[in-house]
Amino acid sequence: MDGSTNSLDDVSAESSTEFPDKLSLMEVRLQAQEDEITLLKSSLADALRKLRLHDQQIPLLKQQLIAVNPAAARVLNQPYYVDGFFKPCRMSTSSLDGLHHPPNRVRRNSEKLSRDPQDKTKQRLSKKAASSTNLLSRSPSLENRAKDLISSTGSQGARRGTQSQSIKMFIRGRPITMYIPSNIVNYEELKMDLPSQRLDLDWVYGYRGRDCRANLYLLPSGEAVYFIACVVVLYHIGKRTQRHYRKHTDCVRCLAIHPDKVRIASGQTAGVDKDGKPLQPFVHIWDSKTLVTLQQIGLGTFERGVGAVAFSNSDAGTFLCVIDDSQEHMFSVWDWNKNTKHTEVKSTNEAVLAVDFSPTDTNNIITCGKSHVYFWTMSAGTLTKKQGIFGKYKKPKFILCFVFSLTGDVLTGDSEGNILTWGKSAADIKTLGKGAKETFQIMKQTRAHEGSVFTMCVLQGGAILSGGGKDRKIIRWSADLAPERECEIPEKFGAVRTIADVDGEELLVGTTRNAILRGTFSDGFVAIVQGHVDEMWGLATHPSQNIFLTCGNDRQVYVWNAEDHKLDWCTTLEESGLCADFCPNGAVVSVGLSTGRWVVLDLQTKEVVSDMTDGNEQLSVMRYSPDGCFLAVGSHDNFIYIYNVTEGGRRYMRFGKCTGHSSFITHLDWSKDGKYIMSNSGDYEILYWDIAGGCKLLRNRFESKDREWASYTCVLGFHVMGVWLEGSDGTDINALCRSHSESMVAVADDFCKVHLFQYPCPKPKAPSYKYEGHGSHVTNVRFTLNDSYLVSLGGKDTCILQWRVKRTGTGDNKEHVPSFSPVCSSSGSPENGT
Repeated sequence: MDGSTNSLDDVSAESSTEFPDKLSLMEVRLQAQEDEITLLKSSLADALRKLRLHDQQIPLLKQQLIAVNPAAARVLNQPYYVDGFFKPCRMSTSSLDGLHHPPNRVRRNSEKLSRDPQDKTKQRLSKKAASSTNLLSRSPSLENRAKDLISSTGSQGARRGTQSQSIKMFIRGRPITMYIPSNIVNYEELKMDLPSQRLDLDWVYGYRGRDCRANLYLLPSGEAVYFIACVVVLYHIGKRTQRHYRKHTDCVRCLAIHPDKVRIASGQTAGVDKDGKPLQPFVHIWDSKTLVTLQQIGLGTFERGVGAVAFSNSDAGTFLCVIDDSQEHMFSVWDWNKNTKHTEVKSTNEAVLAVDFSPTDTNNIITCGKSHVYFWTMSAGTLTKKQGIFGKYKKPKFILCFVFSLTGDVLTGDSEGNILTWGKSAADIKTLGKGAKETFQIMKQTRAHEGSVFTMCVLQGGAILSGGGKDRKIIRWSADLAPERECEIPEKFGAVRTIADVDGEELLVGTTRNAILRGTFSDGFVAIVQGHVDEMWGLATHPSQNIFLTCGNDRQVYVWNAEDHKLDWCTTLEESGLCADFCPNGAVVSVGLSTGRWVVLDLQTKEVVSDMTDGNEQLSVMRYSPDGCFLAVGSHDNFIYIYNVTEGGRRYMRFGKCTGHSSFITHLDWSKDGKYIMSNSGDYEILYWDIAGGCKLLRNRFESKDREWASYTCVLGFHVMGVWLEGSDGTDINALCRSHSESMVAVADDFCKVHLFQYPCPKPKAPSYKYEGHGSHVTNVRFTLNDSYLVSLGGKDTCILQWRVKRTGTGDNKEHVPSFSPVCSSSGSPENGT
């Protein structure tokens, strides 16, 4: 356990070094390669499927062409040359889908691959795909004849090539045909407006304790202040209310409270915009009563992010010291009222975990981190440092925290489980000569915890609290470090990350598993804030109650009460949970896991009532039919598994399997009559299935253009085409959800934003409201019962945001102008984006 705890802190400590940059670069390259392979596979699959499905129509088409132009017979009977082999020329009506927009994507991919001499196989596949999907380009006269013939004979859908029946959108150069519903008479005259509803941030679930420290404080107002994602939360413990400071443009990393206990400094990481360009980090100083920003410190000065901040104490908080996350961990001191930099110096190449001023002298500052503790002196606008001397004591890997005792000593907590007491030693002139200077050495070592000492806190009377990693203990020490009391927090909450004193007896404890506990040594501790500790993707809202379920890579399933803003219950899975859906009767919920396994949980007993497995790849979507008679399970093995549901959702029998996608399933929806399914896949394919007819693929997608859908979560479809920005690469939108009222659609994008569009939204460049608060890609969105709330999940930020849906008049929208703010920028009010 100690190893895992220490390794967690090691990762936390070194997160500010160069490793994330290299890792990010490798991830980008890997993703680009995976996208290329997916597109190649889909190109070949498209071509082969078209050839295979329309072989029977070739003789008829030949006869029709010959009837129009007898000379065409000679052309049709000529062979063509592909990849070293002569093959008879085959042409199908589906090949004409690309007449107006030739598949340039295929040719571009082929050109890219041809530059790589080591990848002949991919090149050959790309050539085959290009040849089979672009047959008509070999004979312009034949192409024109074919188009004229198809237009005159009235073939189906996009084959007519008429804008009145279909349109095409492009993702990564791939054309996707959208068929226009019959009730839309003039598509060109459709007007896209902003939705008549808007969102207000209602509640923030979670706390960032996994990799941050010293980020939990109690204000005189009775509010606990902490952060997660881009939001600083002020949670009133007694009233159970939240307020939110939302001016940060990326994830908040550190907090400091001014000596007046009103003003707060919060620093953030750098972040990037949607084009991958870095956004500058800064520190905001703001009023906790009014949430008004007083100063923005260091914009354009700090690199990568802000790792630690602290106000001075002895001079009424005039100065603010800041450690950034650059390679040298630049150490700067600011007169924050004047917004001027007092001094700056390189700190160290090692990770810096904490900084603070001496409570009695502003000119004395201490920093600590990986294998060091530095004692700084500020004089005449310069900073000089002296390193703490460990001498005969073992040098720990990390100095994780420190406090100033009321007796004037400096106490540090380290990764060896010790509390070290530091003091000044006079200059050793006899040994070192006249130039010798005083040093800071260890005066006393106190064994405190098994594993790391993650945090320390000084109480008003001089007693000291320490929090442990491996042992999860909170120990109360006298001023001279004699142990007085101790308690242990429950294992499920992780280690003690930080401690805030409430009244000398009651404590607030932040933990490494993103929970905030409240309690005493006598009565123990209970959680008042909980959250996930790893990336989340699974989200489902209850059909008849304002509750919702979340699941993720931490193997936790949480069921939340949206009205009471609390956790109703939780359970632990054996594997990561990636998707979920409530049965329409509300009694059970199905959760899809990362191995092809899926379980059904009873909401009352919390027990598993069914346990099934489909394939051996991760499941990406679970969806019950509107009447609850079927369950569709979408997998990364390219199949959709269909089950008969009986006994109120407690019994499942395999009904069939939908086979036809050439990439992994991403989203699916049932028709309102429960007979059909619409599905999307990883290669941007839209397919339709007749479930009642035996899970058959509907070859003619044109016939599904007027079908009504019980839900709309597919990211590709005519009704949501306008949510895609021009130039999107297909992964920019992770999820969307139509409201129950069918008047708006919420979108979760890859750039930390939640968008709200009017529904339907079938035209490009549709206007939307965009909302900020997440510090990572938004993985999922869902509306709760009666559209009371919208819930959004963050990926790496492990944050759940609950938005209240406000119904406003259309006149209210005229106030809002398009926003061109950078990605992940935050504001107190939403902005209108185009």
